[in-house]
Amino acid sequence: MIALYHCQYITMQTAYISHSLCLKHDMGAHHPECPERIHAIEDQLIASGLLDYLQRHDAPEATRDQLLRVHEESYIDLIESSVPQRGMVQLDGDTAMNPFSCKAALRAAGAVVLGVDLVMAGKTESAFCNIRPPGHHAERARAMGFCIFNNIAVGAAHALAQHGLQRVAIADFDVHHGNGTENIFYNEPRVMLCSTFQHPFYPYCGTDSGNDHIINVPLAAGSGGEEFRTAVTQRWLPALERFQPELVLISAGFDAHRDDDMSMLRLVEADYAWVTGELKHIAGKYARGRIVSALEGGYELPALGRSVLAHLKALSGL
Repeated sequence: MIALYHCQYITMQTAYISHSLCLKHDMGAHHPECPERIHAIEDQLIASGLLDYLQRHDAPEATRDQLLRVHEESYIDLIESSVPQRGMVQLDGDTAMNPFSCKAALRAAGAVVLGVDLVMAGKTESAFCNIRPPGHHAERARAMGFCIFNNIAVGAAHALAQHGLQRVAIADFDVHHGNGTENIFYNEPRVMLCSTFQHPFYPYCGTDSGNDHIINVPLAAGSGGEEFRTAVTQRWLPALERFQPELVLISAGFDAHRDDDMSMLRLVEADYAWVTGELKHIAGKYARGRIVSALEGGYELPALGRSVLAHLKALSGL
């Protein structure tokens, strides 16, 4: 009976938010940002039994008002008017839309909004959004790097506007710099962005653009867990302690994994579990434990599944 009550308690702790439309966004054969990424994560969660202990939610569509907090209206209009009836249209050299992509992008952004609402209402302590397209490269008026709408930025702006928060932190451990998130919040001191990324590497920025609330830590090719943990310990954590966030958001990219040929960093599952634990400590100290994590990169499917499993185990406390 004690074990049963324990399992019921754990069920309330972490929400799992996704939507079937995220599988219908497809940028063509051999594109690394593929629908199979969603399946690779779910397969690991099912095989481990962890999915049974998560609150499952379908992502709603983000509203136009929610998007307008971080994107120009003309850009939103452009995306909506560019949806093809069939085939694909290119938004940039890496980013394309098929007939389902805009709706998938609205669900991806809406997932983070829902996650914020759930943790702010106390209905769950944390949330993980298994979504695509990813978002952290999308700027106010520009799609790039597989990203259409900036999902994590939409969630952060919603927390400020709808829930009246004054300090929201975004931690981004994707292998690529979150240039879109920086672009959106560079002049917004209520949002702190802590970002590690390989440099020099796409999108070839971030090393000289930080300020008091944008904490950029470039890592050289070949860096592994030791260098990553040093960056987080020496740069992120002191900044977060000073900032005292009321909510922690995570741009959870797993393409810095040593098996992922998208990059030349050498992180492993234990590094993702460790950084999640450190962010959970910050959230527990200042934000009533409230964390919302959203999938960004990660393209080597078995490594992606294992890494998200490690992340979610740490996030949920299992």
